[in-house]
Amino acid sequence: MSDVLQGRRILLALSGGIAGYKVAELTRLLVKAGAQVQVMMSAAATQFITPVTMQALSGRPVILDQWDGAAPNNMHHINAGREADLMLIAPASADLIAKLAQGRADEIVSLTALARPIERCPLLVAPAMNREMWAHPATQRNVDQIEADGALILGPAAGDQACGEIGDGRMLEPEELFEALVNHFTPKVLAGRSVLITAGPTFEAIDPVRGITNRSSGKMGFAIAQACERAGARVTLVAGPVALPTPAGVERIDVQSAQAMLDAVLPRATGHEVFIATAAVADWRPAHCAEHKIKKDGSGQTPTLAFTENPDILATVAALPNPPYCVGFAAESEKLLEHAQAKRARKRIPLIVANLGPATFGQDDNALLLVDAEGARELPRAPKTELATQLVAELALRLNARTT
Repeated sequence: MSDVLQGRRILLALSGGIAGYKVAELTRLLVKAGAQVQVMMSAAATQFITPVTMQALSGRPVILDQWDGAAPNNMHHINAGREADLMLIAPASADLIAKLAQGRADEIVSLTALARPIERCPLLVAPAMNREMWAHPATQRNVDQIEADGALILGPAAGDQACGEIGDGRMLEPEELFEALVNHFTPKVLAGRSVLITAGPTFEAIDPVRGITNRSSGKMGFAIAQACERAGARVTLVAGPVALPTPAGVERIDVQSAQAMLDAVLPRATGHEVFIATAAVADWRPAHCAEHKIKKDGSGQTPTLAFTENPDILATVAALPNPPYCVGFAAESEKLLEHAQAKRARKRIPLIVANLGPATFGQDDNALLLVDAEGARELPRAPKTELATQLVAELALRLNARTT
C-alpha cells in the first residue's frame, strides 16, 4: 500500500462490461489505501455488478442517473467532476470510448467525463472489450482521439476473454490499475533520471544441486525499484534468485551468482546516473563447482571445500572512470554505525544505507541508518515500501545538490 492515495478523491466510473467484477477489488484496494472513492455506474454497468456491492465497498451511495434528485442542485454530473482529484473509467467499453471521442453525453458517465474540469480532474480510461472490437479501426481511431484530448489509456492487456477467445482487450487487473493511480499521484522527483539497482541474495554453486546463499528476501531492493519508477526514473533491476513480482515499468534481469551479477551490472553502470547496490552478495564462492552431486559415502568424512573471494560489485562500479552516484547497503549483525562508516570509506562511495540483517531478512519492515561524510541519520522502523519512498526523496535531494 502507498500513503500517496491517502485522502485522494477518486471518481470511479463503470460502463457496461463483464470486467466490472474486477472493479470491486480495485475499490477495496483504494479504500484500504485511504482514498475517498465515489462510484458512478452507467445503466449497462448495473447488468454486470450491482450498485449494492459497490456502495458496500466504497462506503458511499453510488451515482446511477443524471436525473437523480438526491443532489441538492440535481447536478451529479457537475458535482462529481468538481469534487474529484481524478476520474477513472473502468471498464471502458467500446461504446463509452466512442462517446468520449465524439463528445456525446447521453448518460451519467459520458456526461460527467465531458463536464469535468479538464485542468483539475484528469481522465484515466481502462478499456475492456472483445479482441475484434478492440482491433476495429473505429475503436483505434476513437482511442487515438481521446488520447489527443488528454485521456490516459491504461491497457488493455492480452489473454483469455469471457467470450472464449484469446487476444488484446482484457481490462488490466485491479492491482495494475491501483499501481497506475499510485504512479499518477507520486511526485516525479526522479524524472529524467536512470537508476540501476541490485536486489536479493546470490547463489554460489557447490555442485549441480547445492549452493551457498543467504537469507536476503530482496524485498527492500524491489521496493526501492518500485519507488524509483513511481518517481519517474528509468529503472533497471538486477535480481538474484527471489520469487518476487517485477515492479510495473521496471526492466528486470535475473542472475544467480555474484559473478553473473557483476557481468550484468558492469556494462550497464555507466548508462545509469545512479547505482543502488541493495543485493546481499556472497563474499566467497566455492573455488570449484563439482560436475555431479557430491554424495556421502558412509565413511563419516566430510568433503573439503576450498573458497575464493567474489568480486566486489559496488567497489568495482565506484572505481569506474565516470561512475554513477553509488549507494551501498550494509547488512550487519553488530556495531552498525562503525561497520557502515568503514564500508563507506573502503568502497569510496557517498552514501551507505545500513541495517541489522538478522532483524530484517524476510520481513516487510525495517529500520535504516543513512551514513555519509556528514554523519549518520536514522530512518525509524517502517514498512519497506515506505522506507523506499523516503530513500527516493533523499536521493533526489542529493542528486539535485550535485547539479546545482
